[in-house]
Amino acid sequence: MPVATACPIALAASERYRLTKMAWGHKTEFRLRLRAQIVLHAARGLANARIAERVGVHVDTVRRWRGRFAEKRLPGLADRKRTGRPPSFTALRNPQVAALACQLPAETGVPLSRWSCPEPAREAVERGVAPFLSASTVRRWLTRDALKPWPVRW
Repeated sequence: MPVATACPIALAASERYRLTKMAWGHKTEFRLRLRAQIVLHAARGLANARIAERVGVHVDTVRRWRGRFAEKRLPGLADRKRTGRPPSFTALRNPQVAALACQLPAETGVPLSRWSCPEPAREAVERGVAPFLSASTVRRWLTRDALKPWPVRW
């Protein structure tokens, strides 16, 4: 069975400059540094096994990043979009809950002197803003927006 040959890599001067900055930059993410080092070694004509030995990764990893770079160039070194659980809440629900939490409870008809995180969650579910909403989600949204609805006066 014949062995597949490695993809030859020829770099333009601008690509070599960017890859060198990525490979040896102190602020570059580690996985991007490895990928850039792999491509730079491949451009020098080293074999996949030798690159794997120098960089400290598996030969399959070298083969993957060498192939992706040959196919897509620099954008090929970025992570691919990953699948995952779709978001439970739309971007519109966060401001609606924040607006509800910023109102005084007396204005909304709730017999409270001030809000805490479970009450806006319960009120949002009752108003139909969201089919379900936990107090921790409301707390996370309000903290991200730097809102504190629990004081009586702002």
